[in-house]
Amino acid sequence: MKFENVMLGVLATKPFHGYELMKWFDVEGQFIRSNTHHSQIYRELARMVKNGLVEYEIDPREGKPDAKVYRITEVGQEVLMAWIRSPYEPTSRFQDADFNTRFSFTVALDLEAALRVVENELAYRRAQVAASRVRKRGLVGVEPIEGFDTGRYQRYGEQMHYFGADSVDRWMNWLDGIRTTITAELASRETGNGHDSEEHTA
Repeated sequence: MKFENVMLGVLATKPFHGYELMKWFDVEGQFIRSNTHHSQIYRELARMVKNGLVEYEIDPREGKPDAKVYRITEVGQEVLMAWIRSPYEPTSRFQDADFNTRFSFTVALDLEAALRVVENELAYRRAQVAASRVRKRGLVGVEPIEGFDTGRYQRYGEQMHYFGADSVDRWMNWLDGIRTTITAELASRETGNGHDSEEHTA
């Protein structure tokens, strides 16, 4: 997941001061990217300004250094829309932030694209479960180093497996429910019974 796409998605919500972006990544953004340093944010902003994806205006501050207010440009919006409409490829770990990041921005900009993201994620998880749930687990033919407790490794490994299996099942149930909700909203839109807010289009 490119940092650029995350930044564009955040800036699609409103213009940000650089400091506000830092605070966002410290709070909301911690669930998307771990330990995002302020130097990374400013380097990315500079690169995006250079590439025409973002622009800024100076916000004068009396008695303080002037601040820059960054906003997404028309070119940046085109790049953002191209990303959210591109094929979504799930990661092997459903706990990774890729789906949540992609879905949260996509569902606000293109509901049909969001449905495709959900369907891809659900299909991938179902196939993953079908292939891995019945696999043989445990240690076979190993020669552990001294102090490596294989019994404890397997006992706690089983607990982790059961927790993971339950978690992914609940995740798939949630995805199935979200798919139903989006499908119903799209259907109501077609019949003119929807209550959509204004949607951005590329």
